[in-house]
Amino acid sequence: MKSDKIPDQNHIARYCKPTQVSDGRIQATAFMLRVGEESLSVNWLEFLNCSSRESEITEVRKIYSKKLNIGLHAKIAILNVGEVRQKVLTESPDGRNLEVIHDPLIDDPSHSGIYNLKQDDELIAELILETVHEAHSART
Repeated sequence: MKSDKIPDQNHIARYCKPTQVSDGRIQATAFMLRVGEESLSVNWLEFLNCSSRESEITEVRKIYSKKLNIGLHAKIAILNVGEVRQKVLTESPDGRNLEVIHDPLIDDPSHSGIYNLKQDDELIAELILETVHEAHSART
């Protein structure tokens, strides 16, 4: 439901543009807010109610293909909500407490956001990058 906090044991996916990928590796810039954004856009995988990670990735690709121009080298980063929150809370200088909140859109019911980020937060972006579990091609 909108505004629900996503449980720590759940997973999220983040679309990483080709400019945020170098030599096949996702860069920290993929986890930085753009000007005017209040949260980092992600998708709640368990919300998709799929039977496997492979089918979750397939669903996320479908969602992205409807609203994004998928670049050839774009990636999907998979993160565990609790690991992201714990890493940032314990290793950021300000003890930042990130919140991962369900924020569904009409064409994207699993859409969610990572909140309590700031503009140009390179250290936090690096910490989030360190928690990436898997990276998949954003194209089929």
